[in-house]
Amino acid sequence: MLQKNRIRKLPKDVADKIAAGEVVDRPVSIVKELVENSIDAGATSITVEIRRGGKEYIRVTDDGCGIPKEDLRLAFLRHATSKIVDENDLFNINTLGFRGEALASIAAVSRLEIITKTINVKIGSRLQIEGGNIIGEGDTGCPDGTTVIVTDLFFNTPARKKFMKQDGTESALIIDFVSKIALAYPNIKIRLINNRSTLFSTRGKGNIHENILIIYSKEIGDKLIEVNNQEGDYQIKAYISPLDLNRSNRKSQVFFVNGRQIESKVLDKAVSEAYKERLPEGRFPIVFIFLTLDPRDLDVNIHPNKKEVKFYDSEKVQSFVVNSIQSALYSKSSLPEIKPKHMYTEKVKEINRDYEQVDIKTLLSNRQQADNIICKTEESKELKLSEINITGTIFGTYITGFDEDNFYLIDQHAAHERVFYEKLMELMEHKNSDSQLIISPFVIDFPLAIKAQLPNCIVKLREMGYVLEEFGPRSYIVKAIPSFMNLSEARIFLDDFMDQIGTNVDNRNVDKIIINACKSAVKANDSLTLEEVKELINDLIKTENPLTCPHGRPTLIKLSKYEIEKMFKRV
Repeated sequence: MLQKNRIRKLPKDVADKIAAGEVVDRPVSIVKELVENSIDAGATSITVEIRRGGKEYIRVTDDGCGIPKEDLRLAFLRHATSKIVDENDLFNINTLGFRGEALASIAAVSRLEIITKTINVKIGSRLQIEGGNIIGEGDTGCPDGTTVIVTDLFFNTPARKKFMKQDGTESALIIDFVSKIALAYPNIKIRLINNRSTLFSTRGKGNIHENILIIYSKEIGDKLIEVNNQEGDYQIKAYISPLDLNRSNRKSQVFFVNGRQIESKVLDKAVSEAYKERLPEGRFPIVFIFLTLDPRDLDVNIHPNKKEVKFYDSEKVQSFVVNSIQSALYSKSSLPEIKPKHMYTEKVKEINRDYEQVDIKTLLSNRQQADNIICKTEESKELKLSEINITGTIFGTYITGFDEDNFYLIDQHAAHERVFYEKLMELMEHKNSDSQLIISPFVIDFPLAIKAQLPNCIVKLREMGYVLEEFGPRSYIVKAIPSFMNLSEARIFLDDFMDQIGTNVDNRNVDKIIINACKSAVKANDSLTLEEVKELINDLIKTENPLTCPHGRPTLIKLSKYEIEKMFKRV
């Protein structure tokens, strides 16, 4: 294909908008860059205010060193920075910002006003920029430090503007970022205001654990194990969960390296290795890791968003983190604490078990079943689950049974998950919640990031049978739970339901949320009495799809009498 147009230099306004796309892709990018500038400016107090998820209004105010009047215009030129002088500085970066692109990029795609004052002058400076063009400047009275106000994001790039998400989605990302940065910088007072409502304000007293309690949850924070270790230039401070406190995803794993929040496969692997064979499959610990090392051992100049870093000795870093976490997990503080509310007795019966070592050959096919649960075996004889003779359980996980022609193993975890899921969906579908009051109500703290979705969450939970009442700005007291759950199941499900919630809760995604959340709140590795086993099978029979769990795993497998006889060389 022939090139028809001549090569030419792009106009400045076009080039600036293209460059801005590398740094500013949504409101949280602006908040991140401005807050990091405030930290680099030596601020001891930072206030972040947003409206409509940052799309309409973002304000970041700090008490840092400010920008001299003579440098203010220069600060908005691309690649203008006070943080590096030559290429050697790239190998010893001690600041969060260093590219000199953020302010220019933000100003190129928004209406921006900056007010700033250094400590050695009596009056501050003000600059107004619209779409990269200066439209006003002058002197103004203001305190020491800097305030940046950004409005009408992407007003001049409508194509990019339409790709922004709903207000709740964008605000959740900002809340998540500011919450995490407050942990990494406990010596800075950080205040977050969303739609004129203060979400949190830290005290700046240098206590990371205190900030975890303020921002996240006291119930979680009180259980976390503190990790402190140092080897040479490597230093780690972390707060990690004991083995009985875990989640269904990695959302509660936060990593900082040299004060910079990062995403790292190296640290992901380190955490997984440290907890290996200690947690059930599909469960993840809560970890807040703050790693410090020599800047020369780290390359942060990987991507414009600066969330990706490269360790020059990744194996050494991984080994250091693994050993530090495992040492803490071996300590007495990692053991689950017995509290009065956990001291109750469960009625457990020993079940007579007939053990057979089997080599499982065939999975039952997954088919839609009627109420009597009829399907066909390989021999084309009808199988009715209700006619299986239950004999007991093995390994605390599998129910054993037989009929005239087959031996069966039923996964009690998968079976209960199917029952659990369909009961919840039935309650929601008919909006006919069936609840049971609990003797000792408990309090749940909802994550700040889902504050905008909280009303929808409460509606869905009430449809399932939970009775909740407001107990604070983001706390609810649970007074009743679904009638078919026990207290432990109800609490675990509630925790995992919160973990699964993103930024939008509606009928389109609540099904998936429930599937993932109920995965952990089911019976696995529990010793069931024969009566409980039979009750579970009866509940399974009543489900619409008894042969698989909601994730598609089989609930039931069989081994024919003929296959057993072949293994014993009888045929």
